[in-house]
Amino acid sequence: MADHQEVSVTLPSDPASVRTARRYVADVLGDWGLDGDAEIADSIRLIISELATNAVQHTFGQSPTFTVDLRLEREERLHIGVTDSHPRWPRRLPAAVQQDNGRGMVIIRVLAAEAGGRLSVTPTEEGGKTVWITLPWTMAPLSGSYR
Repeated sequence: MADHQEVSVTLPSDPASVRTARRYVADVLGDWGLDGDAEIADSIRLIISELATNAVQHTFGQSPTFTVDLRLEREERLHIGVTDSHPRWPRRLPAAVQQDNGRGMVIIRVLAAEAGGRLSVTPTEEGGKTVWITLPWTMAPLSGSYR
């Protein structure tokens, strides 16, 4: 495997794109050696679902697309980024018992922390932002994988 691998996909800000983003990430990580049945794979699928959902729902139509970036550095660190063009950064909302939304960032932070990772947000030159999740890459390549 190369010291650095990087891929990205840009999708329309549409609820159907959340599933597409999740499938894309699962396929790429499978190609990079992540067992789709591993517990971390479930966490990553949930993280990407929450990030993509936020990019669709919380940009209020001001971001016509969002981009998912995956970077694997020296088989040590996995960076997952979701970029949209809306200037407002994600905020942690109080999770009221009867509230139907607002828990996504809490879920993402907990899953990242449980996996030994972290969450960060960086501005884009165009005025939007990228929400990054950085995780340790401790996956052994799948034996016999020919993806």
